[in-house]
Amino acid sequence: MNGDKVIKLNVSRKDFEEIYFSGNQGSLFFSQTTKGKTVTTTVVGLILLILFFFKDDLSKEKFGILYFVSFLFLLCTVYLSLSINKVSRWKKEVNRYLKSLEDAEIYEIRFNSEIFNVNLNHQEELSKWEDFKDFEINDEFISLEGKFNYMFPKKSMSKADYEILKQAIKKNIKQ
Repeated sequence: MNGDKVIKLNVSRKDFEEIYFSGNQGSLFFSQTTKGKTVTTTVVGLILLILFFFKDDLSKEKFGILYFVSFLFLLCTVYLSLSINKVSRWKKEVNRYLKSLEDAEIYEIRFNSEIFNVNLNHQEELSKWEDFKDFEINDEFISLEGKFNYMFPKKSMSKADYEILKQAIKKNIKQ
């Protein structure tokens, strides 16, 4: 590839963790995926608890409410556990990826006007710019989505390299 720009990334697990686990993303109960389900399950659980305290006051005709709320609580609990499982698997996958980064001897980005190449320990992933469907650039990281998905922390490269990569992405990826 002629006219290539090469950016060597300085891998620090902490830089990647700050981005991947920002906010409550790593939390099993309060991540974006599980927060609403956690709150709903808690509210339905409290309603069920209150109904159990006053079950002696319910008439036989209204006793079905207790069964209905019990069913809702069970349903909420199942959906919450599925979401927690999803977050847990995502977290394990991210930790496995971060472990591979820690062990990396080579982590570099190579690109020109046609090709974008990521080299992680001599395992290269080659993409054309048109393979990328979306990107996000902010003050902390650059992410690319497409054939392969990437996230590059600003802290893992020099300011000049970050600006060059930012300009190349804006020039070559159509949103």
